[in-house]
Amino acid sequence: MSTVATFLSSPKAVGVWSLDTGQSHIKFENGTMWGALKVRGAFTDFTGSGEIKDANTVTGRIDIKAASVDTGLGTRDHDLRRSNFFDSDRYPDITVVVNGGQSAGGNTAQLDAQLTVKGITGPLPLKVDVTPLDDGAVRLTTEATVTRKQFAVEGNFLGMVGNRTRLRASLVFRPATSG
Repeated sequence: MSTVATFLSSPKAVGVWSLDTGQSHIKFENGTMWGALKVRGAFTDFTGSGEIKDANTVTGRIDIKAASVDTGLGTRDHDLRRSNFFDSDRYPDITVVVNGGQSAGGNTAQLDAQLTVKGITGPLPLKVDVTPLDDGAVRLTTEATVTRKQFAVEGNFLGMVGNRTRLRASLVFRPATSG
């Protein structure tokens, strides 16, 4: 039995899990200048939770504040919040919703997820590395590439911004405290 299958079958895994935002990050990278340079950044404000009912029933949700985009350059961040990119005034949240998952062998799981940006939802299958931590938490690490235009994130001054964005996340979940 794989590490993930063993974890999902454990009675300790069953229940609600809360995202530890202080131990987690969500980053992105996009090519610019016709692919010659990369813009890297992160979203700094996000929340989330998950639930494991049994080895075959896994759900979860991450809510990301679009206005929390941070590339280290204030003018660029301001542009990314505007209507041709994230339109964060009108669409304040970017969401990832997990509707299922299964072990993919070893310490890997395959999650069936949906990404919603600017009110547009599309599939986001995620291959996730699962690492149990010594303190009872679990770290999920994943990477995915999305097509910006699929989600109407279309800003592209003089064709300088590439259409594909790589997303990387390292998310620590802890069992929710009862009470």
